[in-house]
Amino acid sequence: MGGVREKKAEYFAKLREYLEEYRSIFIVGVDNVSSQQMHEVRKELRGRGVVLMGKNTMVRRAIRDFITDLPDYEKVLPFIKGNVGFVFTNSSLQEIKEVIISNKVAAPARAGAIAPEDIWVRAVNTGMEPGKTSFFQALGVPTKIARGTIEIVSDVKVVDAGHKVGQSEASLLNLLEISPFKFGLSIVQVYDNGQIFPSSVLDITDEELVEHFVSAVSTISAISLAVGYPTLPSVGHSLINNYKNLLAVAIGSGYHFAEIEDLVDRIENPEKYASAAPAAGAAAASSDAAATEEAAAEDEESEDDDMGFGLFD
Repeated sequence: MGGVREKKAEYFAKLREYLEEYRSIFIVGVDNVSSQQMHEVRKELRGRGVVLMGKNTMVRRAIRDFITDLPDYEKVLPFIKGNVGFVFTNSSLQEIKEVIISNKVAAPARAGAIAPEDIWVRAVNTGMEPGKTSFFQALGVPTKIARGTIEIVSDVKVVDAGHKVGQSEASLLNLLEISPFKFGLSIVQVYDNGQIFPSSVLDITDEELVEHFVSAVSTISAISLAVGYPTLPSVGHSLINNYKNLLAVAIGSGYHFAEIEDLVDRIENPEKYASAAPAAGAAAASSDAAATEEAAAEDEESEDDDMGFGLFD
């Protein structure tokens, strides 16, 4: 009993040390993860983070003991359930996430397991003897005998994603040495500086953040303008709209001031500004025509020169 207490005290001290040293925690699921995979993950995280495993009851009890001094970690408690572990880090969350989820190991099909995706048997020569043809026929896999061996003639989906693998399907996949499952650490939740969120948040790009921010600013501006309540995003729009109203009143009432003289002149004498554009266009057209005529004349002179020289050859 004394040894157990010492181990618990040592574990509590280590957990407390990690909670104080690291600002971020990945709560990871470790179902079907081998000790070799855990070793590989620890090796990849060396210098960037540490992995800590432990019984859920013991971890919850330890964190509750620390809540007085470390109140933010109470947010982690609801997610300490099932077969989970912890990755502590101060490094980039995106980089650590890639290390955690990249270590996958293929595993053979097991009867009763849920297929993570559609499982297919591809058209291939199996190299098996013809005596096993009935086994394939029972599962609806089309085959033929080619050079004394069984050949699957077309691709067949044997299990749909999200469905359980049956005993017959598992036997077929194992017979063909197909390992459709990949097991590794999965991220349950992420804790960072007092905030807890799903790992999908880490996939949001800077472009998406800017897009959401601009959309939010536009929405705030629209609401502010509609209800007549000024906010920082709407002030610019309000000033421009009010200036437009001022211009309309000034022009409508005939009260003109220096800043709008050009605008008033354009409104009262539209033909003056309309004729300026065609004149410029005509000038440009005449210039182009002159250039064309000049080029044609040069071509004629060169042709005459060629003809003259040709006569004396």
